[in-house]
Amino acid sequence: MSHHAVTIKVELEPFAAYALAELCKRIGFQDCRNNAVNQDEAYHMLHAMDLVRTALEKSGVAVR
Repeated sequence: MSHHAVTIKVELEPFAAYALAELCKRIGFQDCRNNAVNQDEAYHMLHAMDLVRTALEKSGVAVR
């Protein structure tokens, strides 16, 4: 795995953006841990989901 930043651009329909925002809000450590090879990977997954949630928020897609 390389150690440089990766930029992604995704165009979503509003319903998909809000569904993704809800998923980002609801996924917790245990969900990630169940799908990760170890605890460190689970924390990396959570961090990545938080970055996606923040990007959605900045785009005007925020859920409570």
